[in-house]
Amino acid sequence: MTDSLPHTTADLVVDVRDVSKQYPNVKALTRVDFTVSPGEVRALLGKNGAGKSTMIRLLSGAETPDSGQVFVGGHLLGTGGIDGARALGVRTVYQELSLIQSMTIAENMFMGHWLRNRTGIDYRAMAAATDLALKRLALDFRPNQLVSELGIADQQMVEIARALMDDLKLLILDEPTSSLSAGEVTRVLDVVAQLSSEGVAVIYVSHRLSEIRRVASSASVMRDGRLIDTRAIGELTTREVVQMMLGEAASEMEPIESAPDGAGEILISVRGLTLEPKLRNVDLDLRAGEVIGIAGILGSGRTELLQSIAGIVAPDSGSITMAGRELAGRGNARALRSGIGMTPENRKEDGIFPLLGIDENIVVSDWRRVSSGGVLRPRRVAAAAQTIVDQMSIKTSSTRAELNTLSGGNQQKAVIGRWLHADSTVLLLDEPTRGVDIEAKAQIYALIRNLAASGRVVVFVSSEVEELPAVCDRVFVLRGGELVDEFVAPNISTDTLLATAMAEH
Repeated sequence: MTDSLPHTTADLVVDVRDVSKQYPNVKALTRVDFTVSPGEVRALLGKNGAGKSTMIRLLSGAETPDSGQVFVGGHLLGTGGIDGARALGVRTVYQELSLIQSMTIAENMFMGHWLRNRTGIDYRAMAAATDLALKRLALDFRPNQLVSELGIADQQMVEIARALMDDLKLLILDEPTSSLSAGEVTRVLDVVAQLSSEGVAVIYVSHRLSEIRRVASSASVMRDGRLIDTRAIGELTTREVVQMMLGEAASEMEPIESAPDGAGEILISVRGLTLEPKLRNVDLDLRAGEVIGIAGILGSGRTELLQSIAGIVAPDSGSITMAGRELAGRGNARALRSGIGMTPENRKEDGIFPLLGIDENIVVSDWRRVSSGGVLRPRRVAAAAQTIVDQMSIKTSSTRAELNTLSGGNQQKAVIGRWLHADSTVLLLDEPTRGVDIEAKAQIYALIRNLAASGRVVVFVSSEVEELPAVCDRVFVLRGGELVDEFVAPNISTDTLLATAMAEH
């Protein structure tokens, strides 16, 4: 599919022609045509793996296409890399901020491109230029102020101001508001509107249709590495966006056929849970024997909900009770002792000890079960680890092998198995199938169902919303930090979940 909007000017800022890009085992882009005009704010939509990130990397110079051509401002973006794209006026602000906390705003603004005079770095000139960029966005910061003194929203604004240091033609914003409150979001959208009025083209990557309708003039939807369509934003309904994003994905997995009877014991009761700006007045009961799905777009509060139940973060208000005991604000140790286990969203950084053995990674959740008199007993460690390896069907020649020798799917099984070793009755799984192959996903789905059947409750969070109908008995939709709807098997559909999650407030 080609970019179908009529072009208002021959001087396109972005002109992507018949571009394809392939990585090992993944065709990231297939014959994509994509154009953006000066002053246009183009929303770029698509679920995970659609090709949005690859498109961003090509335009920012971080990658080159296998075939096809990318032009910026009429100039071919060749192999010059990020510096080459920057010279053509392209800047990207990613969701994960790149500012160095211990340095000043001015130092961050000129990182890698220091201004110099005869005696060395020209701090005075850098401060003056920084002050001009900040004033352009009406930001009342001091150039010599440490970044660590700023809140997340202010740091986001500094990232955008840094982009203005160059002769900016194209600004790419990747999920710029996922960590911001409503008031902070308005500030970002106002800046985008201002830059658009000055002729800067903006590519705005987000799942938040309410924001997109406020700021974008057009939207491009990608799926499976292809550009499905580009339309004026006023012509698109939420349902049409969802259908283009999903295609046939909604029918790829068979949904759970029967509804839960609701007779299971309530293991966790959440009432009025509030954690500003992420969660507001959340009520939720987790019953034994069920798999509970949490659907929501990036920044909806999914991870924060799990972290609050697990005691990793303390809510501002509300209660979390288990067997009559209050858990909210009592810390992760209390939650662990109560039988709550959580697998983190980022397995590689937060979930595993890659250079330790499989056995050590499994028993770390409860040393007492493999100790005597405060001393670890190797035979107990080996036996406990082998039990989990067998139960989870983890493929390894030895439980003593380093965890990083396993595939991603087997690593994830070991992380889940850690909480079986601790005999946890509440399992909070944040993106448990991220980065694993299709076979491993199917195994994890079956494992989750078996864990619920054994009397546990499993809370399943996935950004791949099509997974939820295939695994969950009930799915709650989080939007803007609030639980807005509940769907019960067998009446759980991918398109309805995504449409509800993306719907405007």
